Amino acid sequence: MERKDELTILGKNTVYRQDYAPEVLEAFVNKHPENDYWVRFNCPEFTSLCPITGQPDFAEIRISYLPDKKMVESKSLKLYLFSFRNHGDFHEDCVNIIMKDLVRLMEPKYIEVTGIFTPRGGISIYPYCNYGRPGTKYAELAEYRMKNHDL
Repeated sequence: MERKDELTILGKNTVYRQDYAPEVLEAFVNKHPENDYWVRFNCPEFTSLCPITGQPDFAEIRISYLPDKKMVESKSLKLYLFSFRNHGDFHEDCVNIIMKDLVRLMEPKYIEVTGIFTPRGGISIYPYCNYGRPGTKYAELAEYRMKNHDL
């Protein structure tokens, strides 16, 4: 199946954005929307900046989702996550922004994003957020996962 009309970044020279760039995210058609299945991404070298001090923050970002009609293209996701490198936001904001941008892009059945940030000042922060399509079993999954995500 040709996907040239859907994807513009894959297979091209890589241009790294210097600040938050949700417009680099690209999606493609899911060939199996009738199936529930997990897609998981792990970004162990995520960086952003503290909005107060400008100091770098380092994290592992974990993204898991159940796709519907669209899926995120992995190179565009990599470039998107890299665009946070010079972006100043709190840890909790970063994971929520990532999740909301991916929901806008793909309209997944379900998605969750976890940030495992390295310690600063002797304390680690691990924000977690999720979304399940309202009025469906995926909203119930989101509620269940929120209550039990740390077990």
